Amino acid sequence: MSVTDKTGLLDFARGLAAQGAELISTGGTARMLREGGLSVKDVSEVTGFPEMLDGRVKTIHPRVAGGILARRDHPEHMAALAEHGIPAIDMVVVNLYDFARVAAKKDAPLEELIENIDIGGPTMIRAAAKNWQDVAVVTDAADYPALLAELASSAGALSRDTLWRLAKKAFALTARYDAAITARLASIECADGVFSEVEAALPSVLALAVPRKQELRYGENPHQAAALYASGSTGVANGAQLHGKELSYNNLVDLDAAWQLVCEFDGPAAAIIKHTNPCGCAEQNSLVEAYLKAYEADTISAFGGVLAFNREVDEATAAEVSKLFVEAIAAPSFSPSASALLTQKKNLRLVQVSGAAADPFVVKSISGGFLAQSPDIRKTTRETCSVKTSRQPTEEEWRALEFGWKVVKHVKSNAIVYARAGQLISAGAGQMSRLDSARFGAAKAILPLKGCVAASDAFFPFPDGLETCAAQGATAVIQPGGSVKDEEVIAAANRLGVAMVFTGVRHFRH
Repeated sequence: MSVTDKTGLLDFARGLAAQGAELISTGGTARMLREGGLSVKDVSEVTGFPEMLDGRVKTIHPRVAGGILARRDHPEHMAALAEHGIPAIDMVVVNLYDFARVAAKKDAPLEELIENIDIGGPTMIRAAAKNWQDVAVVTDAADYPALLAELASSAGALSRDTLWRLAKKAFALTARYDAAITARLASIECADGVFSEVEAALPSVLALAVPRKQELRYGENPHQAAALYASGSTGVANGAQLHGKELSYNNLVDLDAAWQLVCEFDGPAAAIIKHTNPCGCAEQNSLVEAYLKAYEADTISAFGGVLAFNREVDEATAAEVSKLFVEAIAAPSFSPSASALLTQKKNLRLVQVSGAAADPFVVKSISGGFLAQSPDIRKTTRETCSVKTSRQPTEEEWRALEFGWKVVKHVKSNAIVYARAGQLISAGAGQMSRLDSARFGAAKAILPLKGCVAASDAFFPFPDGLETCAAQGATAVIQPGGSVKDEEVIAAANRLGVAMVFTGVRHFRH
C-alpha cells in the first residue's frame, strides 16, 4: 500500500487485515496505517534497503518487482522467488503523486513539476496489471468497498472478471498520467539553458487519455454509440446533473455551446441554443430580464431549446422558464425556490456547471486523424477596434456592437448577427454565402430590425452583404476587415450613413 490520496484507505486496510492479509507500506501511508492501529511492514524490511534519495527510491527493487511479477502458474518463477527469499505480493494498492494539481499552477517551477512525477507508483501499477491473473491492482478508492465484499464472500479470492477490470483501469490511469505530464511539459521550452513557459503550445504528440465518465444512450442519432469523457473539474463535461432525464449527446453539445456563450458576459446573461446556434441571447440588469429578452427574439425556435445562465437561477427566472418546454439548463447554481419550480418538470435536465476557463487547445477529429488549435479567446475592446467610416458609432451603437461581436463568435459560419445593446435580435447561421446569412438572419427576425446593428464573423467580400444589412435597418456594423474590397465596402457604408468598425479579428466557427 502506497497512496497519495488516502481516502477510505484505513477502512480498506482494516478489512484486508481482518481477512489475514499482511500489509507492506511506505512513508506517510505506513505512518497513517500504524496510527490507525494496524501492523505494517515497511518496504525497507522487504528490500533490505532504506528509502533513498529523498524518497525517490523506495519500491524499485527486485524483491518488490519480483513479488509482483512472478507468475504463480510458472514453476520456474516460483522457484526463483523461493531461491532468493522473495515474498509473493498478491495485491498492489497504489495511486500516484498528484501531478495534475501541481501542473494546474501556471507559476509552478520546473523543479516542482519534476519532483511530482511519480516513478515507483506507475512501475508497481504496471507490473501488477501485467500480472493481472495473480495480482489485484487497486488504483481507485471507489473500488475498496466492493473488493472487500467480494473477498469476504469468496474466501479471500477475486474473480478473473474483477482482476481484469482492475488491470484495465490501472493501465488507463498510467496512460492518463503520462499524457498529463507530456501535455504540461510541452508548454515549457529551454533556450540557451533557460526555461520559459510557451503560451498555447501545441504538443508534438497529441496524447489523448481521458477517462470515460458515462455511457450515453446514443450519439447524434439512435444508431450511433456514444460516451462522455471528462478531464479536469470544470466545464460542462464535469457538470453535476441535479435533475431530469439522462443527458444525451446532443444535450451536452448544446449545453456546452450555451455555456461558452454566457461566459462571454460580465453582467447577468441568458442564452437559448438550438443545434449549437443561439436563437436567443441577452445581457441585462437582472437574470429574469436577460431571459425574457433572449426568449422574445425567437419564441418559436426557443421551444425545446437548451438554456444557460451565468448567474444562479432565481425564483423569478425559474417561473418564466417554467412556461416553456426546455430540454436542459446549465447554470452555476439554482436557488432552492428555483429548484422547487423547475423540478416539477420531471424530464427537465438541470446541470450545475462551474469554470469558464478555456481548455489549452481545441481538438476535432477528421478521417484518419485529429486537428488541434488554440482556443478562440482573444478579447476585443473599443480600444483595439478601428472605426473606418466618416461617422462614428453612437454610444448606444457601440454597446450593441460590442454585444453583437461577442455573440457572432458563437454562431456557425458564415454568420451574421443582428443585435441591440444587450439583446440578440436574429442570427443568420451556417450559410454558404455571407449574403445569404445576412438575408436569412433578417428574414428570421421577429423583433423590429430598424435601428439595430449587425456583426459579421468574417469580412464582407463585396459591398452587397453590408448593403443588405443596412437595407434591413442596421445603422452600424462590426466586422474583422481584411478583404481586398474593404475600400468599396467602406465607401458603401459612408454612402448609406452606416458606422462601421473593424476588429482585425476573425471568428470563424466551423
